[in-house]
Parts: sequence; C-alpha cells; structure tokens
Amino acid sequence: MPIVKDFFIGLSNNSFLNKTAKEVGPMFGANKVVAGNTIKYLIDTIERLNNKGITVTVDCLGEFVVTEGEAIQAKDQILEVMYAIYNHSLAGHMSVKLSQLGSEFDIDLAYRNLREILLKANEFDNMHINIDTEKYDSLFDITQVLDRLKGEFKNVGTVIQAYLYKADALIDKYPELRLRMVKGAYKENEVIAFQTKEEIDENYIRLIKKRLLSAKNVTSIATHDDKIITQIKQFIKDNKIDKDRYEFQMLYGFRSDLAEQIAGEGNNFCIYVPYGDDWFSYFMRRLAERPQNLNLMFKELLKPDILKKVGTIAGIFAGVVATGSILYRVLKK
Repeated sequence: MPIVKDFFIGLSNNSFLNKTAKEVGPMFGANKVVAGNTIKYLIDTIERLNNKGITVTVDCLGEFVVTEGEAIQAKDQILEVMYAIYNHSLAGHMSVKLSQLGSEFDIDLAYRNLREILLKANEFDNMHINIDTEKYDSLFDITQVLDRLKGEFKNVGTVIQAYLYKADALIDKYPELRLRMVKGAYKENEVIAFQTKEEIDENYIRLIKKRLLSAKNVTSIATHDDKIITQIKQFIKDNKIDKDRYEFQMLYGFRSDLAEQIAGEGNNFCIYVPYGDDWFSYFMRRLAERPQNLNLMFKELLKPDILKKVGTIAGIFAGVVATGSILYRVLKK
C-alpha cells in the first residue's frame, strides 16, 4: 500500500509534529518500540536483553539537526550512552547517523564529530560504531566519510540497503568492514532502487548470500521475515559458515519471541534499540513499514488519562493517526 507508506514517511519528515512529539515524550504506542528517554531505562533494557543472550546496537534518535550546537549536543549524547554501556559492562555498540552529527550543512563537522566518537570507542574496548544509512541523497557523504575513517579505525562499519541498485558495488567495496544488511525503509525513485516487494526480497537474499561467502568481517542480517531467516539459516548450514561471521538483527519491540528463539539456537543476535526524545520520525517510519501497528497507536491515543495529560497535542495526533487508519482500511479492501 504505497499511499499509506508515503503518508507516514511524509509525517516522519514534518518538523512541527516532531517538535510537538518531543515535548510529550514517547507514547501513543511508541513506548513499545523506543527504549525510553532516560539512561536508567535504557540500561535496564540492555541488561534485560543481555540476560537473554542478545546484544544491542543503540540509536540515539535525532532529527532536523541544523546548527553546530545541535550536532555537538547529539555527539555528546552518543558519548554519554557509550560510557553507560561500558561502565555497566554491557554487550552493546552504537548506530549513528551522519545527519545528526551535522553532515547536511557541514560535512567536515560531521567527520570530526564521528572521529571523536571512534576515538572514545577505542577506549571502550574497541566498541563498534555503525554508520546508519539514510536517504539516497546522503549516501555519497556517508561513503566519503567512511573512506576517510576506515584506514584509521577497524571498529567502523555501515549499512547496505538491498533495494538500491548500488548495493552490489558497496558489498564489493567493503569486504573488510562489518556491514548490516537491510531491505531499505525510505521512498526512493525507480531510477535508483527496486520498487516491488518481490524484487527487493529477491535482491536482499541474493546479497546476503554473496556477502556471507565473500566477507572478511561480520555480516548483520537485519530482517523480521521468518521465511527469509529460515532460508538464510539453511544457507549458513549448507556452506558451513562460522557463527562468528554473522548475526541476526531485529528492531526493539518487534517479534521478540522469534528473536529469543533464534538466539536460543546458538546464533549471535543483536537488537536495534532506539533511545531518546526524538521518537516521532522513527515511529512513523515503522508505521510506514507495518501499518498494522496503527490500531495499537490509536487505542492508546484515546485513553482518557493520556487525553487529559496532553490535551490538544493528543488531539492533533489522534487526527493524524485516524487519517492513516482510514487510508489503511480503505486500501486494504
């Protein structure tokens, strides 16, 4: 349902709604997929997952960074989380976005901020730092910064989006880096990306297999699709791929039972844990991927205690979500 997906992707890019959501904190169903906005809550979440044999990668959420001060603040928050993970002896690393660090207005500032993060990561048991991919327009900046850093640091990696035609070339370019394999969550033009689910799934499976056979570092297989997971597990078995060369990965709050099952089978498993006040854009993108979550969000919005607590703000969100719900139900028929 591309119309519903486009609707929520559009909301994720709305600065007014993002600012408004930040004022009230994670709710409306988002608290099911965002690990709160305090260090204590985050650490408790990581400890709970670690106790189940699951590692984490933490994303300090942040959107619409337009000043140097905001970029430095984002960098400082990432460093704070890194210190907390290290200080509590937890199994986890960081996922960062260059746009948070200033790349959209000063690529050198973003580079300096990321380099400072990597230098500190070296002090924290060589903690891995993953550069998350964003819109296609940002891919050039990401690869340029990565190319500047990968010679100096061995604990840096990035993400390969399987819906991009360039994905093959990127896998060939970075065999020595730790890479996360995803399908891709943004709306991209047909000139640069596959458009149908069937094409994307086929390319995703093909790229994972290619990477597993050629990589010199860990491959993170990030999907909630149990059919794809089953197929890749069989491929790993057939090709006798060592378990230290791959891990499965899912988003926090999604298919927890399946995650625990895969980890319980002896596979390395990592949960992508979002954290912080800037939850709205992240949650809207998750709704774009899975509109079924609308019912959860709408029911929570209409609870009397929430309406009383945030008043007009809840009304705004209720209208937004109601519109999305109607679109989803109409187009589903």
